[in-house]
Amino acid sequence: MFEKILIANRGEIALRIQRACKELGIKTVAVHSTADEDAMHVRLADESVCIGPAPAAQSYLDIPSLVAACEITGAEAVHPGYGFLSENARFADILDEHKVAFIGPTAEHIRLMGDKIAAKETAQRLGIPVVPGSDGAVGSNEEAAEVAEKIGFPLLVKASSGGGGRGMKLAETAEDLPTALSTARSEAKSAFGDDAVYLEKYLKKPRHIEVQVLGDGLGHAVHLGERDCSLQRRHQKVFEEAPSPALNSEERARIGAIVAKAVADLKYRGVGTVEFLYENGEFYFIEMNTRLQVEHPVTEMITGLDLVIEQIRTASGAPLALSQDDIQFSGHAIECRINAENPKTFTPSPGTISYFHTPGGLGVRVDSGVYQGYTIPPYYDSLIGKLIVHGKNRNECLMRLRRALSEFVIDGIETTIPLFSELISEPDIVNGIYDIHWLEKYLKRP
Repeated sequence: MFEKILIANRGEIALRIQRACKELGIKTVAVHSTADEDAMHVRLADESVCIGPAPAAQSYLDIPSLVAACEITGAEAVHPGYGFLSENARFADILDEHKVAFIGPTAEHIRLMGDKIAAKETAQRLGIPVVPGSDGAVGSNEEAAEVAEKIGFPLLVKASSGGGGRGMKLAETAEDLPTALSTARSEAKSAFGDDAVYLEKYLKKPRHIEVQVLGDGLGHAVHLGERDCSLQRRHQKVFEEAPSPALNSEERARIGAIVAKAVADLKYRGVGTVEFLYENGEFYFIEMNTRLQVEHPVTEMITGLDLVIEQIRTASGAPLALSQDDIQFSGHAIECRINAENPKTFTPSPGTISYFHTPGGLGVRVDSGVYQGYTIPPYYDSLIGKLIVHGKNRNECLMRLRRALSEFVIDGIETTIPLFSELISEPDIVNGIYDIHWLEKYLKRP
């Protein structure tokens, strides 16, 4: 086991990783930009190192500064959290060259799953069902038109690299295809430095279902159930729950077994998430995230497992101590992402928090790195916390969430708390009959 871990991140996830390390008796090193010198993860770490000015490109994304911080502090491993360098294969390679462990999968697996085309081909080879689409990147518009005719419209033009909805365009008809191709290529080139795109069948009312997996890199893997992340705005998740209200126990067991076997065959190390679109009883692979997810707490709540501790153990070379039969699911959990944004326009709302009161009680968890008097800088993602609740069943969970939201007070800035208070009273949400387009339609209501 490691004795000292550097956490290459900030905010709530940096604090979350610190907690796991402390429970394992591992010392922590916090890195921070000049804008984050008063952040909670910096205050609570055993050591801290300033790695640059406020812009992420000059601090949290600066690989030489992070490596230097490891050398200065003697950190044996780096936990990247999510975002920033968490899925950067070059970073993993450089750490390996400096004899520092990367707490995550191998660079080879990061590269493989970071290329959406290669990931889809690998998924097919491993027996995972995929969305009908092109066999790889499409070149000319003429080639794309021929492939599109075989797939059928509507379809999506998607960037081979990256994610988060960038480089993704819908073509309803053949006439829409040239513009969709041009726009998607341009966005992909700008965002990821790679303008390769591929085509994929567009499903009209799918759910977004993801399966959490854990492997030890030695050919052993388990699945930890699924999460439903269908409430999305601009392809960004805002509300997640586990288990999915759309699946029955047979479907859950079937897709879990398929994914666990595939991950074991791949000899994947650490936690990962295999994401699907689900429609009419069928699952269609879309991508695999090779890192800890923002929404990992809902899985922790229904399994009782600490996913960060499992990441650290597998990265240290320990074999998987769990079998599939050891994984027991209990109750229902929901997470709301609390952002520093206007709840209607989603305009970012940086500023100083004048009052901060979190909800409590049975089955309520708040993961946040902010505090009363803390000033939210304007340079980073607007996520300031996550409210996670657990109940014996979905109805109890929703009632507990309603109560917890009413107790959550953040003054001085705008947040998305009012939006969630509205959403959990909507009949479709209460009944669990929403899809990935539901929230966008809801937000367009007069």
